Amino acid sequence: MKNTIIGLAIAGTTLAACNSGNNKTTDTKQRDVQNDTSIAGHQQATTDTTGSQAATAGNTAIFSAKELIAGYLQLKNALTKDNGKEAAAAGDAIVTALAKADIKNLSKEQLKSYSDIADGLKENAEHIGANAGRIEHQREHFEMLSKDMEDLVKAFGNGGQVLYKDFCPMANDGKGAIWLSEVKEIKNPYLGGKMPTCGSVKETIQ
Repeated sequence: MKNTIIGLAIAGTTLAACNSGNNKTTDTKQRDVQNDTSIAGHQQATTDTTGSQAATAGNTAIFSAKELIAGYLQLKNALTKDNGKEAAAAGDAIVTALAKADIKNLSKEQLKSYSDIADGLKENAEHIGANAGRIEHQREHFEMLSKDMEDLVKAFGNGGQVLYKDFCPMANDGKGAIWLSEVKEIKNPYLGGKMPTCGSVKETIQ
């Protein structure tokens, strides 16, 4: 009985301590609610502003990104089908899209980023376009072009299209290589018909 009384006393003390730590005055609670509301409003405003700035940057920076992405996806799909001729045509389409790119509205920083990426895109696309009969050579340049395209999408957006970043561990002489795709299903452009489903989705770009 004595142990029971002592146990109840300890439990009561513990409960009182918990309640003491959790109970606040009405004024304190109201202040907390006001502060939370104020913080939430500030966070929402920050989010809205960030989203607005990103949208604005996207509108001025996308220029012909859609055409570049379309040309790249055409190239990727041609390589999955082991079609060097179609791949060459897609390489030429990328070069044409680069030539038509409207970059006059880009900021100084955006222009520098674009120029660095565009140089690589153009060089690799030209090699692909000039080698319709050498598909393995095209794939070598596609590996480098894919890195450039990933940089372009990161810097200037995906043109409103959901893209998937895929990875094949066997490409590039076993070093692995990435590519971008418009479909979640794996269609390997490096191995084509030999191993069409080799690889996995590493990232969804929305």
